[in-house]
Amino acid sequence: MIKRTLYFGNPAYLSMRMKQLVFRKAEEDKSNDSSYETEIKTFPIEDLGFIILDNKQITITNGLMEALMENNVALVTCNSTHLPFGLMLPLYGNTVQSERYSDQISASLPLKKQLWQQTIQCKIRNQAAVLKYASGQAANNMLIWANNVKSGDTENLEGRAAAFYWKSVFVDNPRFIRGGEDIGKNARA
Repeated sequence: MIKRTLYFGNPAYLSMRMKQLVFRKAEEDKSNDSSYETEIKTFPIEDLGFIILDNKQITITNGLMEALMENNVALVTCNSTHLPFGLMLPLYGNTVQSERYSDQISASLPLKKQLWQQTIQCKIRNQAAVLKYASGQAANNMLIWANNVKSGDTENLEGRAAAFYWKSVFVDNPRFIRGGEDIGKNARA
């Protein structure tokens, strides 16, 4: 079964009840400056693979963290620029993870190239979807590039698509600059 990834980007309270992650979204009550819980959702912990915490006002209980580690759920924290900053994993041995590493290392070169091809195809299709969402126009050239990616991306269609994507996605933002000499500027744009 594919494990779920949960992203929390707003103030929230995360706890556990009956082997379920309990999510409570807290919002401010403007009338009396107190907070109240407006939304409650639950997720089976056994179905989770990753949890991403991207807000400084997230409270998580130790009991939940213990249950997450027992179920091999990766807990990722982000910094104030919304980039991954920390990773929490269980310390005890995990035979499943060792088996995955071994399988990845021993994979044949043709399999690795095919997996890379699929990864690049998905990346280009996702970039095309973002451009369509941002501009309202389909990026048909990117979809053609995605369909033409060969095993191992020998023609570097990933690079061609990336150049087109970055040139097109922030066309209305003159502060956005992309280049090797401008390291760090993208995070501030």
